[in-house]
Amino acid sequence: MNKIDIEYNTAKKDIRYPEYGRAIQEMLEYAKTIPEQQKRQKAVEAIVGLMQQLNPVGNRNMDDYREKLWNHAFAIAGYDLDVTPPAGIAIRRAEDKTRPERLTYPPTATRLRHYGYNVQTLIKKAIEMPEGPKKEGFVEVIASYMKLAYKTWNREHYVSDDVVKDDLEILSDSQLELHEGHSSLDILAFSANKKDRELQRQHQRNRGKNNGGSSGNKNRNKRNYGNFRKRKK
Repeated sequence: MNKIDIEYNTAKKDIRYPEYGRAIQEMLEYAKTIPEQQKRQKAVEAIVGLMQQLNPVGNRNMDDYREKLWNHAFAIAGYDLDVTPPAGIAIRRAEDKTRPERLTYPPTATRLRHYGYNVQTLIKKAIEMPEGPKKEGFVEVIASYMKLAYKTWNREHYVSDDVVKDDLEILSDSQLELHEGHSSLDILAFSANKKDRELQRQHQRNRGKNNGGSSGNKNRNKRNYGNFRKRKK
């Protein structure tokens, strides 16, 4: 029985640009072996045209896109392509291109991340505040927000005020703690939400009054205009 030789893609060279496929890469490798300069030039130009068909221009700038295609063709061929690109197109290696600097990201919370980074910021601000009722109230607000965040992301687990109190001391390195006799954190959160709802309702009522007043003025203007037309007749 004759042995059949099968060439698998896993045994072939890696594809440098997968969006063009292995066929384009093999065509460019073959174009490098064409001895005649003129035939080699026409072959590469035809291959670049095929690359454009595989990846249509769309709404992109045509001149920039053609330069991109020629640069990709040279890169696929390992920059060992003895042809002349069209006028105005510069071939640049990937390592020679200028790249933007890497963006620096803000630091994230490293402890008790389920409370979020904003809690860390609020705690730092509270530590810098002078001692007094204002600071105590601000710490209560932070603790109520921590419990609300905990309940939001861990709805199946019950959390007590003592757990939040301990976590507040951990996050603040024992520099903040709830004062004695503080209200329940659930009550604080409920009262804060209640105030927000009242402000929203008041804002809606004010908008309704303003809209009603403007519509009333329009109606009065219409009546006055109608009376003026009657008198004119």
